[in-house]
Amino acid sequence: MSVEFLIHAIVHQTTILIAQLATQGGSRAPLAQVATQVFLDLARELDRQGVSRKVSADMFGLGLRTYRRKIQRMTESSTERGRSLWEVVLEFITNNPGVSRHDVLVRFSLDDEAQVRAVLRDLCDSQLVLQNEQSRKVSYRTASQEELLALRNTQATEGYEDLLVAFIYRDGPLSLEQIARQAQCEAQLLEAPLARLASSGRIRRTTLEGVDCYEAHSLVIPLGAPVGWEAAVFDHFKAVVKTILGRVNKDTKSPADEATGGSTYTIDIWRGHPLEPEVSNTLRQIRATLSDLRKRVAEHNELEARPRRYSRVVIYAGQSLSVEGHE
Repeated sequence: MSVEFLIHAIVHQTTILIAQLATQGGSRAPLAQVATQVFLDLARELDRQGVSRKVSADMFGLGLRTYRRKIQRMTESSTERGRSLWEVVLEFITNNPGVSRHDVLVRFSLDDEAQVRAVLRDLCDSQLVLQNEQSRKVSYRTASQEELLALRNTQATEGYEDLLVAFIYRDGPLSLEQIARQAQCEAQLLEAPLARLASSGRIRRTTLEGVDCYEAHSLVIPLGAPVGWEAAVFDHFKAVVKTILGRVNKDTKSPADEATGGSTYTIDIWRGHPLEPEVSNTLRQIRATLSDLRKRVAEHNELEARPRRYSRVVIYAGQSLSVEGHE
């Protein structure tokens, strides 16, 4: 019961974060596919951990046949087996510019209508598909290469490339296809930004078991930078999750060590408190110490070849300030 309660609490806190990100700066990010993505990601992770589909289905409260059908429905079109609904709808609109919503629904009549409409919304929200509402009937066309390039250039100025570096730094080396899955976009749209990042030295091309991959040996987002906060948020969240997983996966009977783990400190202060300046300056001091340490390690690593197997120490430092109580 305690684990179940913990899962519910973590999901709740995560939804708060997602809702804040989706409405950040007055924007309204599309959320139509979030529930589908959560289910599929959970199912895939359980499968990766070796959990049988029968057990996974039971964990979701579903029968094995229902569970399999749900995964199939979410991952491939009923109209065209073996291909995702997202993919075949995009292809249909690409091959039939100016097609109406009615035509799309008729073409994919074997699929659930609500899912087809959700895919259309997602394609429009991502600006891969543009809709024309000048006539009484809504029609669709795919964005041109020039429009897609303009969109990606805009995203790049808003921290898009920093986020790609964060993906590669934390999970690399990654192939183009693996990066595209994380970035939720077509692989061909990543070729230009990855080339820019490689030419600037922020990432490196490498070959792993005959596959072209990308890797990054550093990720630095300057304090107060006007762009790149998305990469910083991802990196913070990833570091916290990895630290928690390290604690969860350790033998609870073994003593804690200094290499893995975390601590949360809550300190109450008020105006005029003798230790208020020291508390306020602590994060700044920690940042300065760790920045200096990282710089010296990086300088040494530039002079000595990195071995094939090495340890990566991830330290997350953050703080928040909230006003409690009442007048």
